[in-house]
Amino acid sequence: MADFRFTTATLSVLLVLPAVAVLPATGAGAAPYVRCPAVKPPAPPPAAPTPPPVDPVHRSVGGEALATAGLAVPAGAPAAPALTATSWLVADLTTGEVLGGCAPHEYRTPASVQKLLLAASLMPRLDPTQMVEVTGADLRDLDPASSLMGVVAGGRYSIESLWQGLLLTSGNDAANVLARVGGGGAGRAGGVEAMNEEARRLHANQTHAATPSGLDGPGQYTSAYDLALIARATFAREDFRRYMATTVARIPAQPRNPAFTITHDNTLLGRYPGTLGGKTGFTDLARQTYVGVAERNGRRLAVTLLGAETAPLGSLGEAAALLNWGFALPPGASVGRLVSPDEKKHDSPVVPVRGERPATPGEGSISLPTGLALGGAVVLAVLMLAFPWRRRGTRQEAGRR
Repeated sequence: MADFRFTTATLSVLLVLPAVAVLPATGAGAAPYVRCPAVKPPAPPPAAPTPPPVDPVHRSVGGEALATAGLAVPAGAPAAPALTATSWLVADLTTGEVLGGCAPHEYRTPASVQKLLLAASLMPRLDPTQMVEVTGADLRDLDPASSLMGVVAGGRYSIESLWQGLLLTSGNDAANVLARVGGGGAGRAGGVEAMNEEARRLHANQTHAATPSGLDGPGQYTSAYDLALIARATFAREDFRRYMATTVARIPAQPRNPAFTITHDNTLLGRYPGTLGGKTGFTDLARQTYVGVAERNGRRLAVTLLGAETAPLGSLGEAAALLNWGFALPPGASVGRLVSPDEKKHDSPVVPVRGERPATPGEGSISLPTGLALGGAVVLAVLMLAFPWRRRGTRQEAGRR
């Protein structure tokens, strides 16, 4: 590629060239809006803060059809189920195809499904046989009425037992301990930062962790698409799948407390055929949330949903309805795909539906009209600058003859 170096003279020529009008992109990357099928809950949910707007570039990650706050389903697909969830997504974890979604990239509050991000970020770092001691600070800011594993200050537990407590009983106490240990010298804050680093690595652009447990925190959000990326990362691990498939685990006795048993709660294990595991969540702000994976006829589907209500179906009933819908689709039916961590970050959508999407203002790339205008200006400037030198050179050549 030529190395163009602009001199003051060249720039002066560019400044007097006629301006070329470049029209801003209108609706670039936006899919047609189709309202998501919805069922009205018996009682309206409490008011929640308005989530931040989605970056237009991030909205199209995975495909142009996903760039919508409404419904994205394959052409000719059966009607998607009507739900209370405000966003959801169904994806094939084997092929990476996104089968459908509702507001897939919109910001939502995660609740305890955030614990999957904790697992994705720290499970590769921590030795499951390591014994750690629980501190009073690990438990100080926890509501006794919240989901707890049941560890006590001064008690020593293996990392594996803490993962079981995190994933089987949604232990917020286990989350705090794991984040502190995994955060090294930075403690719990370091564990949370590791979660955000992992989100960036996965290209989970709408995800930001403020707490390791998913308890509500400032600026803490995720999206249905991001949760599918996180689910793919966690369910790819054999140890994670083993924890998620465990229904009962026994926590060994410690000098200050007896042994106790924890039971996997609130998942579709044993209730929906082919379920490999799942994670529920709930806070007043997030409402009901769910991430789960089921396998049937060689297809491994993940379902993620956010903002569901307890009635009429609840998050588990709505997840089952989405899985039924997804398994009914023919192989290859999709509206996009899950991007992989090793893909380069793009300033334009990773997978457009038809060709490359034109860059939008502020994306750092130059549109075709702008490029042509600048290219023409450069060529004209070079010619104008070269002409006097060519004439001078001709006169000098004549003088030497």
